[in-house]
Amino acid sequence: MKLLNLQSLFTQISHGQKEFIHEQARDLSFRYVGFVKTVLIALALATAPLFAINVILNQYAERRAVVEMEAMGNVAIHRAEEAISTTVSLLQRLDRDDVQTCSAEDRGIYEKQIVEHGMIDAIGLADAAGQRMCIIPDRDLAGKVVLPPMREDGPLVGIGMLDRNYLGARAAVISWDLKDQTRLFAEVTPAVIAIDPGPEYLRSYRRAELRLGNNLLWYSIGGYNSEATDPSQILSVEVSSQLYPLVATITAPISAAGNVVQDLKVVAAAACAGIALLFVAIGVWLSWRPEREADDEFIAAIRNGEFIPYYQPVMDIESGRLRGCEILMRWRRPNGMIVSPGQFMAYAENNGHIFDMTRHMMRVSSEEIGDLYGDNPDLKLSINLFAGHFLDREIISDIRSIFEKSRISFQQIVVEVTERHPLEDMELARKIIAELQALGVRVALDDVGTGHGGMAYLQKLGVDIIKIDKMFIDTIGSDDNSTTIVDSMVELADNLGMGIIAEGVEMEEQIDRLLELGVTAAQGYFFAAPMPAEGFIGLAERADDEANERTRLAAEAAAAEQAANEAAMRKNAAA
Repeated sequence: MKLLNLQSLFTQISHGQKEFIHEQARDLSFRYVGFVKTVLIALALATAPLFAINVILNQYAERRAVVEMEAMGNVAIHRAEEAISTTVSLLQRLDRDDVQTCSAEDRGIYEKQIVEHGMIDAIGLADAAGQRMCIIPDRDLAGKVVLPPMREDGPLVGIGMLDRNYLGARAAVISWDLKDQTRLFAEVTPAVIAIDPGPEYLRSYRRAELRLGNNLLWYSIGGYNSEATDPSQILSVEVSSQLYPLVATITAPISAAGNVVQDLKVVAAAACAGIALLFVAIGVWLSWRPEREADDEFIAAIRNGEFIPYYQPVMDIESGRLRGCEILMRWRRPNGMIVSPGQFMAYAENNGHIFDMTRHMMRVSSEEIGDLYGDNPDLKLSINLFAGHFLDREIISDIRSIFEKSRISFQQIVVEVTERHPLEDMELARKIIAELQALGVRVALDDVGTGHGGMAYLQKLGVDIIKIDKMFIDTIGSDDNSTTIVDSMVELADNLGMGIIAEGVEMEEQIDRLLELGVTAAQGYFFAAPMPAEGFIGLAERADDEANERTRLAAEAAAAEQAANEAAMRKNAAA
């Protein structure tokens, strides 16, 4: 299996290096071509690790910094939205309650509202010219203009800034048009928005700004100036409000992000010398086994049926019933050892073996669990396809020939296309998907949010189901960003009439959170690891029995409750 990994790594060498190897192959024996290939890989791995690690760490640091900066912007936007919404609601309530004058009674109400709302410094009334007619607490009016003159087509709600400031934040003034040439207004304390979130390694270098409308500055903090800095050396994030014309801009030098991985770079440099020697030794040792041997071994494994389907259950997390399963490929070696797909799938895809392997998975699964699915027509069977399956119509013929005489109907089949690898011909892929859907096959988009397709895949491919990747499920209970992303996916699926399945569920807390967000189907180790057919069939029977038992107990409890209520009613009537 080490040789297979080596072959997979070789596919990553540049096109020029491959061409050089192919030219040398004309004059060298096959064994020595394999030797040259492997030594080139070993040398590349011996000299490149430190560079690669530094690139990866820098990219990680930049991604993390961008995430932190987005979080800073979101905090500022959230605080501003909360302040505006709360103040507008207060002014609306005053208008609704006819508290609209400068009378002593109304001024008393203004004062009470200021005490109750800590974010508001003052409440008052302004005329059509924007001059204060009265204000609580009492201040010198003296023709002070706090609002722009009223316009016939002016907005019902106005938002502006005053000269007062605190820790980089200005006091905001929010008005409400009373439709009688006067406006209620409230002054929002600068302390509401004067915040400084984010990790220390960024706070020392970044600049944060919150602007309103046409570039009106509400809040700014940090002394960093990006004007004299090379744009390629700057990280900049903009976060916009969905409710108001607010934009938060966070800017920081890329060098600041590097502080978070500096210690890791030192460790990586110390480790690379030993790793380099190890790669060279492994490469030289493996080079003496011809590459063709590995390919022949792989073909023999396909021919001997060593690649087998494992089944991972997909559960209804509301009812506890089984919804179906996803077929996952495993390599069962002659010695009984089970090899995970991470060790051979890239090799199979790069060398074109994946097509025979996929056909074999479908044939075996139709034989192993066909009776189960025939007896349970609501169960779904998910089959993973890769980008190459969407370059011709052969997959349609394969599904037709394998399943049309099987007890598994086309309507029970779901094919999954991953977002991690780009589809070369989107138009052809859409036509193939449409033909599959015409048969009754449903199409799921796997690894949503992690790859190349994004919204384009959802718009162009016409998928029926989206699957939330494990990376979002892992942090759904602890990371507000992940929760927001999942919530957005659920809303998108609802709007587009698509199903949604969560992958990689491992904890009960994740299930509770998914149910809150409206997700009802999930798979993962919390329910069961991928398993052979006999284990899956047994799980299906147990799940069905347990669900039926829960239904029976619930019915009995409901009947008992109804009987108790009827008895109580009879007792009360007799009394």
